[in-house]
Amino acid sequence: MIVSFKKHSSLIGLLFFIVSCSIHKTLPTKNTTPHKTVTGIQSHIRPSQPTDFKTGADNFESYLPLLKDKKVGVISNQTGILTNGTHLVDFLVANQINVQKIFAPEHGFRGTADAGELIIDGKDAKTGLSIISLYGSNKKPKPEQLEGIDILIFDIQDVGARFYTYISSLHYVMEACAENNIPLLVLDRPNPNGFIIDGPVLEKEFSSFVGMHPVPVLYGMTIGEYAQMINGEKWLKDEVQCNLNVIPCVHYDRNASYHFSERPSPNLPNDQAINLYASLCFFEGTNVSVGRGTDKQFQIYGSPFLPNTGFSFTPEPNLGAKEPMHKGAICYGEDLSTIEPVNQIELKWLIKAYNTTEDKTKFFIPFFTKLAGTNTLQRQIEEGFSERKIKKSWKTGLDQFKEIRKKYLLY
Repeated sequence: MIVSFKKHSSLIGLLFFIVSCSIHKTLPTKNTTPHKTVTGIQSHIRPSQPTDFKTGADNFESYLPLLKDKKVGVISNQTGILTNGTHLVDFLVANQINVQKIFAPEHGFRGTADAGELIIDGKDAKTGLSIISLYGSNKKPKPEQLEGIDILIFDIQDVGARFYTYISSLHYVMEACAENNIPLLVLDRPNPNGFIIDGPVLEKEFSSFVGMHPVPVLYGMTIGEYAQMINGEKWLKDEVQCNLNVIPCVHYDRNASYHFSERPSPNLPNDQAINLYASLCFFEGTNVSVGRGTDKQFQIYGSPFLPNTGFSFTPEPNLGAKEPMHKGAICYGEDLSTIEPVNQIELKWLIKAYNTTEDKTKFFIPFFTKLAGTNTLQRQIEEGFSERKIKKSWKTGLDQFKEIRKKYLLY
């Protein structure tokens, strides 16, 4: 892997792509201090979760009795681990739970596939269990794939951004459960952005797999709370509702940070990338790279069409991006890998890149509208709206969403 970093660059994260994403790696932890839930405004840095905190997966006393004498299917990936480092599937098998099949979302069961890469069915090397892909043309479990299953478990670490596709996989799993009369257990996990509600609310006509529901980009809910909202608001096809049971986290503090022991996907290698993801992902709908093909994914941005202001990088194929944007080309932009954590969606980098690119007519691509969930944001940027003015236009939608959100909060 060849990556060129000029001045102001950092060596943070240099080791992340030396090993496979399926190996557990510790992500850098940030020092934090308390703050309250915010809606797109700056706030203080946060403390860590309480010492007696447990994820839903670690709250096994609550769900193991529900699995006794049942044939179980598990929807999970490399993030479905307990505090002791044991994967949920291995834990269930060790406790004589009759696991029948594994269903894997985008990036696969071991989490090593590129974004959008076709995932094929297969077998888990450790357990010999069949793995069924829930990505590509088979986003929703088919009746024949669910045959013989008495109950499904969903255990995936989310990052709380609307365009992160695990919540879309959750939608289709819930729909399949409702249609096939199969109960669903969601093992809840913290949302690293669970204290922020920010961004444009998705408009129905712009629904896609990177945004299925009328929620803002950062919706401030755990995946268990989000599942309750999908069910309660009747967002599933034909307004069906599934037999849903959320196994909650124990002693979870929404206003405290949560350090991931495993990267949630190949191109979110550390806490900094996870923190900046919601802001920088908009670049995926432009001709600007977010560092795929480097070891600073979602911590830098740049393109060959931006001015040289002293920082550059050169994307090359790696474990998270086999064909990265601008492969082999020098990209100019900014290194954000050492900035303070953000507590809102930041549009300043997107606006700056648009204003300084060589040819504004080639900056946006159609995918931008899907990511934004509206065609308004692109128009506002093209018309020179300030970040403050753009965010003011989100307020009504955010206020309406917050009223809906209140009904489904568990913590």
